[in-house]
Amino acid sequence: MDLVIGPLDLAAHVDEALAVQAVAFGLGPDEVAVRRQIVQRHMQYRGARALGATVGGHLVGFVYGMPNARTHWWSTVVEPYLRAGGHDFWLDDSFVITELHVHPDHQNRGIGRRLITAITDTAAEPRSILSAIDTDSPARGLYHSLGYVDLARQVHFPSAPRPYVVMGAPLPLRRRESRG
Repeated sequence: MDLVIGPLDLAAHVDEALAVQAVAFGLGPDEVAVRRQIVQRHMQYRGARALGATVGGHLVGFVYGMPNARTHWWSTVVEPYLRAGGHDFWLDDSFVITELHVHPDHQNRGIGRRLITAITDTAAEPRSILSAIDTDSPARGLYHSLGYVDLARQVHFPSAPRPYVVMGAPLPLRRRESRG
């Protein structure tokens, strides 16, 4: 596998990235159109950056994020849930993993782990936060293995059919211990 992880001009490659996200996350055309606008807006935020994973020159995964600001829409939604558990300080000095997706044909090969650790390794913030669907899943297993803990569960985003969990981890992320 000729996997390459590197910087991704997400604004220029938004359609490729959303094609991966659509397959990985089961999005329809209407949802993709909405997310296209969101991604374009996010990439204008201070400190926003993206990495892509390519195999044979084809995008098979991506991650993007940015330093968190309490004024961002996501923060305004999750803040009451975090505050209720005494965790709202996680919204300050945090790098948010906004999206992380790997095409299903390339999952379970360590690509998601490599993407998230690569993007957080360059973060200036001392911690990272993210949200994921609140169910046992390979994604949540990955996040837990990297040191993320559940900060708030059953978080409801407007128009999202399923509840989410907000997770946080100190940076740098915990590395998988080598087996030797």
